[in-house]
Amino acid sequence: MTQRRVLLMAHPSRPEALEVAMGVADKLAQADIEVRLPAGELGESLLGQHPDVVVHDGDRPADGVELVVVLGGDGTILRGAEAARGSGVPLLGVNLGHVGFLAEAEREDVDATVEHIVERKYEVEERMALDVVATLDGQEIARSWALNEVTVEKASRERMLVLTVEIDGRPLSTWGCDGVVMATPTGSTAYAFSAGGPVVWPGVEAMLVVPISAHALFARPLVVAPMSALAVDLVPGTEGHGVLWCDGRRAVDLPPGARIEVSRSEEPVRLARLSSSPFTDRLVAKFDLSVHGWRGRNRSGA
Repeated sequence: MTQRRVLLMAHPSRPEALEVAMGVADKLAQADIEVRLPAGELGESLLGQHPDVVVHDGDRPADGVELVVVLGGDGTILRGAEAARGSGVPLLGVNLGHVGFLAEAEREDVDATVEHIVERKYEVEERMALDVVATLDGQEIARSWALNEVTVEKASRERMLVLTVEIDGRPLSTWGCDGVVMATPTGSTAYAFSAGGPVVWPGVEAMLVVPISAHALFARPLVVAPMSALAVDLVPGTEGHGVLWCDGRRAVDLPPGARIEVSRSEEPVRLARLSSSPFTDRLVAKFDLSVHGWRGRNRSGA
């Protein structure tokens, strides 16, 4: 029988996350599932000394595992998505943070989550991701990807950016602004939401363009086709320098004249789902929305 393996990730400096991770490692080991940790800070923690844990020293820790299990908030889950990139392995997040939109389970659901993993009781949902290429004078200066969003932001508080936004090879508008967010439906509840963008259901195939504090009459959030080609040019001759961020984690400095091209990635992010509850229920729970007075049928059909 082939050895089952799971890559386990947690926030290395949060005692609660390490405590939960130790319990998860115990339960998975009891089910004869090998627990792998990525090398580095987590591998050097107490969790890395667990007798049933294997520390992986390579740069592709998700290769050969069946699932990447992440214990933490959305930031830690995004790190898990980085680790899984290129492997095709689904990601399952347990929220130990605040909102945790990317997580499938909460802290109190850990034991049930482990049972689902052991029994392979989960579905896999694909979420679109973004590819991004930055160039200067035709020369590539950066290439990356994002699950939530690609943002171009001003590098210093006192200087606004002057950006020209292009969609499908045609100029849309030039904005003096703090930046622009280009997001997936998954990222619509993250930075794009904070910048005034719409909430987009995960089943919608689309990309969002959301300006940040633009000084312009037309600076509305836009929802464009999933196969559209987006581009942002930092207008040459201006003083504002920018920063390219991917999921708020990977950053590249952008001088005036830089061009950022964003498109749908051919490689989606695969998320493990333990239930088929509607996205509406997730919104209500995460944002603690009031549904007082609702008189519709409940989910049991009563």
